[in-house]
Amino acid sequence: MTNSRFHLRDFKRPVPIATLVLLGVVAFVSAIVGAWFSHEGTVSGIFAQINIWQQNPPVWLEVPAVSQMYLLLPTLILVSTVFAVLKISPQPQKWSQAVVVAIVLALTIRYFLWRSLATLNLSSPLNGIFSLGLFFLEMLMVFTSSSLLYFTLRLKDRGREADRMAVAVESGYFSPSVDILIPTYNEPAFILRRTIIGCQALEYTNKKVYLLDDTQRHEIKLLAKELGCEYISRPDNRHAKAGNINHATALTNGELIVVFDADFIPTTNFLTRTVGFFQNPEIALVQTPQSFYNHDPIARNLGLENIVTSEEEVFYRQIQLLKDGAESVICCGTSFVLRRSALESVGGFVTNSVCEDYFTGIRLSASGYSLVYLNEKLSAGLAAENIDAHLTQRLRWARGTLQAFFIDSNPLTIPGLKLRQRLSHLEGLVHWFTSLSRVLLLLMPLAYWFLGILPVRANSQELVYFFLPYYLVQITVFSWLNYRSRSALLSDVYSFVQCIPLAMTVVSAMLNPFGKGFQVTPKGLASDRFHFNWNLGWPLIVLFVVTAWGLWQNLNIYLFHNIGSGQEVAASADALKGMSFGWIWSVYNLLMLGIALLILVDIPKPDIYEWFNLRRVVQLNIGGRTFWGITTVISESGAEVALTQQPSFGPKGKANKNSLITAENLPKYAVRGNVSQGATFNSSQPFQSMLELETEISFPLDLIDCASATLEIMEEQCLIPVAKIELVRDKLLQLDSSFQSAEFPTVRIAFDRLNINQHRCLIEMLYCRPGQWQGVQTPGEWRSLWLLLRIALKPRAIFERNRPVRAIAVSQV
Repeated sequence: MTNSRFHLRDFKRPVPIATLVLLGVVAFVSAIVGAWFSHEGTVSGIFAQINIWQQNPPVWLEVPAVSQMYLLLPTLILVSTVFAVLKISPQPQKWSQAVVVAIVLALTIRYFLWRSLATLNLSSPLNGIFSLGLFFLEMLMVFTSSSLLYFTLRLKDRGREADRMAVAVESGYFSPSVDILIPTYNEPAFILRRTIIGCQALEYTNKKVYLLDDTQRHEIKLLAKELGCEYISRPDNRHAKAGNINHATALTNGELIVVFDADFIPTTNFLTRTVGFFQNPEIALVQTPQSFYNHDPIARNLGLENIVTSEEEVFYRQIQLLKDGAESVICCGTSFVLRRSALESVGGFVTNSVCEDYFTGIRLSASGYSLVYLNEKLSAGLAAENIDAHLTQRLRWARGTLQAFFIDSNPLTIPGLKLRQRLSHLEGLVHWFTSLSRVLLLLMPLAYWFLGILPVRANSQELVYFFLPYYLVQITVFSWLNYRSRSALLSDVYSFVQCIPLAMTVVSAMLNPFGKGFQVTPKGLASDRFHFNWNLGWPLIVLFVVTAWGLWQNLNIYLFHNIGSGQEVAASADALKGMSFGWIWSVYNLLMLGIALLILVDIPKPDIYEWFNLRRVVQLNIGGRTFWGITTVISESGAEVALTQQPSFGPKGKANKNSLITAENLPKYAVRGNVSQGATFNSSQPFQSMLELETEISFPLDLIDCASATLEIMEEQCLIPVAKIELVRDKLLQLDSSFQSAEFPTVRIAFDRLNINQHRCLIEMLYCRPGQWQGVQTPGEWRSLWLLLRIALKPRAIFERNRPVRAIAVSQV
């Protein structure tokens, strides 16, 4: 389902200047390295002199002549201070951010001086290459983190501003015309249906919804007609999504333009919260966060659904806030509102990059317009549904962002941007190069074990005095600074999975930036089996095996062999002391590589519909009899209901192994054609399209045939026809503290065909309620470590192969 949508002929051009510069730098460095290895006098002399300076650093970089216990004092004092600040201010505030940032920046400067003036090993060309390479790539990571710290002090509170601006919108005083554009390429109709319904449900009268079909599908045109939305297509799909939107923009005339990707559904208050900002004529764009109504594939494959946040959470909870403070908000391609006149003034969406949204935002900023980021979850879409799609998406973002060096919209050179805006965008560009740093960090222990290379010249006292306080303080404040969206350890897990393909993409993008076109992330997938991604996995397997072998060989040489040969215990202890840092590094890499390999095992996802743990009071009507209950989980295809009284009905007939429930019993809008679409299910077992909960006690399931049954959701006054009912006998369900000892008989319900009004009601309840998308708090560092160790020792793909699917956590508003 992955499709390349750019024609490569669009990008035929001479070799870009940035590529020539990069090749020139590589050639220059190669010449220096060659001269060093050939012992050319001048070059060798320069490095020899630098090596002497490294061995004799300034006095203020020398470790005090005290016992190692006293060397721990700076670490204890600084970590205790940071802990106290975080305890007093659990959520970042201006004063607490200033204190934490000051401490971290001071430690960063101290660490940089120590690393640059006292730790480089230039004793030989081979040592020098690894030592300098590690240092410069490490400094890339230090630069990106330090830049973010600087911008932390410039945060803006857009929530209160939105409250003020929304008054005029809600009163009708300010109601500009709005065109809502939904670009689509190959997304299934059932995904587009819910997006269109969500857009039509927006609480704003002066709007029009347009479906922009870039593949001229007849069934999609019929869908638009059925739902009453405008349909626009074009004769070709030149320039992919950017060309599609530009084509539609020329055919519409709304004062504001809203763009939602085909899978993104807004909450009903999306426009009332965003349109008010455009009372300020200088504002061209309002971007909102991307939330997701399915589980991140990495969290699902690890069995950490509703525990680990999606990777995008860090960007939308922290990075975008910082960029808003630096006046460099990034347009993210969906869930944003745009002023038409501003877009027209910059010539429409940029078409010479696969990241058209990012560079269009840069052009708007360079033209003097303001871009605003409102950190409120006002829409949700589908996250990548397997690890391959996840990586494909990230590689497209990396390539598209790095195309900045080769087009006119380069934020470093385009006229009109302020210095802090350029610095903010520079951080975003450099971020992708940190994947090279991660790969080198994986390779460095191997160079240590097999080549005898010492990339960092430091003894244990220096590590305790300079490295330990810097590292521990960074770890302590990491999740606090990003508003509990990701712990440092879990962030590393994501980095290990992606680093090798990302590093290859970075190199490829710098040498051939337009070698690949736009690739659509596949949506609406389902699978019925475990699948290991060998293309992504084999490099990690090789690294894991070589690292483990190197660690074992050196443990044998420096521990067992030395003791067995009768050497002094003290000598063996000294050898172990010298090797301990390399051992710790290798063990950490092995743990992370092992977790990364487990992530590459995609877990079965047999249902195309997502399930939500939404509680609603319902009334189940069967043949004139009424039963009250509360939903425990619900989706577009069915629900599980805990009844508040024992049912007086029983099964009309026990289903046998030959009884089948076909796709005809699924909702009208289910898409047929793959594993879960149009499949048949054995009715003597729980429906495969239904959700099994973990609290089920082992009692028989009975299938209740119902000629005529309905389920009424009382809060929404929504009446839904029922096709099948499963009775789960004596199932114990704890709804909340007031029902701790109550037993609720539970039924599983498959919905019958829904008419348009019933489906609208269901979609609005499941996806469009304001405030329903929750921000999950990431586990702390110690709990993250425990989770990773548990996963390593008890992988889900081996020990929990039949574990039930977990519902999406949503607010009960």
